[in-house]
Amino acid sequence: MRGLEARCARTSTSVAGPGARPVRRPAPEWLDWTTVVQQSSSPVRPEPVRTCVGCRRRAAKRELLRVTAGSDADGRPAAVPDPTATAPGRGAHLHPTTECFDLAVRRKAFGRALRAGPHLSGAPVGEYLASTTGTTPSADR
Repeated sequence: MRGLEARCARTSTSVAGPGARPVRRPAPEWLDWTTVVQQSSSPVRPEPVRTCVGCRRRAAKRELLRVTAGSDADGRPAAVPDPTATAPGRGAHLHPTTECFDLAVRRKAFGRALRAGPHLSGAPVGEYLASTTGTTPSADR
């Protein structure tokens, strides 16, 4: 009976039997409901974190460029930039720098991250980075 009494004490019901009314107990003195309510209604939400496929460092999602599987100008499969992060399907994230792009191409990370095969071209992403940063990536695509 000890287990049943302990369980009932936690749920604030009596041991009188079926159909008995629950026993109302006052809240413990150490419990301050105002702080509980203030902590639970906090408007601050944690920001999503993603991993860069080039350098493998974690960063906030808004700092990274999303890349999806698509096709290049010739119709061949390629990794294409998705700066608005609205394209459907699997995405990979990359720091918008030529260093991270070069690392991703050298490691063949686009094909692995997008599950599209090892020979996925990264040329459209390189062209996008060149147009936004003004520098050209040095890795072979």
